[in-house]
Amino acid sequence: MTYKKFLEYIYKRHSGNVKLGLDRIHAILQAMDNPNQKLTGIHIAGTNGKGSTAAICEAILLEHGLSTGLNTSPHLIDYRERIRLNGKNIKLDELMQTYKKWENTFEKYEASFFEITTAMAFWQFYNNQVDASIFEVGLGGRLDGTRPFQSTVTVITSISYDHTKSLGDTIEKIAFEKAGILKNNTPLVLGNIPQNALQVILKKTEKKDIPVQQVNKDFQVSNIEVDNRGTHFDFEDKDGSYENIYVNLIGKHQACNAALAITACKIYLEKRNITPQIEKIRRGLSKVNWPGRMQILQQKPMVIIDGAHNEEGVKVLTSNLRSLFPNRKIYFVLAILRDKNLKVIIANICQVSAKIFIAKNNSQRAAELEEQEKYVKQHKVPYQKIEDVVEATRTAIRQANNDDVVMISGSLYTISEVLKHKKELF
Repeated sequence: MTYKKFLEYIYKRHSGNVKLGLDRIHAILQAMDNPNQKLTGIHIAGTNGKGSTAAICEAILLEHGLSTGLNTSPHLIDYRERIRLNGKNIKLDELMQTYKKWENTFEKYEASFFEITTAMAFWQFYNNQVDASIFEVGLGGRLDGTRPFQSTVTVITSISYDHTKSLGDTIEKIAFEKAGILKNNTPLVLGNIPQNALQVILKKTEKKDIPVQQVNKDFQVSNIEVDNRGTHFDFEDKDGSYENIYVNLIGKHQACNAALAITACKIYLEKRNITPQIEKIRRGLSKVNWPGRMQILQQKPMVIIDGAHNEEGVKVLTSNLRSLFPNRKIYFVLAILRDKNLKVIIANICQVSAKIFIAKNNSQRAAELEEQEKYVKQHKVPYQKIEDVVEATRTAIRQANNDDVVMISGSLYTISEVLKHKKELF
């Protein structure tokens, strides 16, 4: 089977086969002799920030000389991005050999697309005997395919509204689902969590005898400064204060994500009897490989892509835009999924935009142009409807002056399309 046919098959045969529950993934992993129980590492849940935090953990642990496995979702360009070994996408032949080895098992249990990918990541990390595995939760936590991971440290980055049909329509319900990855006696690192969600999580940590480290309580960031190369901040925890730490990701929120990753990695390294070294942490933060998050593709005009796709993510994005470009016109290429809170998301985007280019990405869940237009109209911001994301981007760049900013966002599917056509656009 070729790579192309493999992708066509698993998308067609398995992508619609989504059922919340753990029976199938447990059966598959048992057939694999439970590699999930033989790995150590970090398990990360959260509404936003979990991917960035996972990538930062990878970079820090690599700098400490550990081999790593990183499982994230979704991918932007290449499916192999979902399974990284030592900072690089899994090799094609390794991926295909793994799928061929377990294909009959996947068929037997009618595995979903996500279950196949997660199971292959567990197998690959165990087969390669990586020192540290890092798993990003796909959806929620309690019933997510990554839940069987017997991690050494757990992280919950943030909690806000997203995927409410699956996770619940209150912050408390969403918190309960995210907290489903907590394990007995396994340390938990917490980001900025709303008080009502925090109560749900802490109640569970007490029952499971889980030690907790929380941002702004047990560790904190301060003096955050952002420019178009990355983010500088000071970090403080029980071990001391560290000034002018730099992470090569843009945005105030990335300082918090970096703090979560630093704390999680320090706990992990200490459990492995390895002394965390601040200089290695600094080097790792400067080498993070995580595209599509406030990523600058061109300077004149400045073209930026960002994967913000829900209320919290867009609020963070627009805050960063105000801070970074207070006196520059922003031309916003927008393509959202219809199951998001379009009203709130578009209201935030309209507040920072000189003009909006409404487009539709290739996802089956993409919002129609008219759905997005309805909310843009309410804010009396100039706009233009262009069906195709790439053509909308091309048009925005053409209309912008050299000192303007073209911002492309609304969904990871949206920025994925731009990255796939990067050569013809820039």
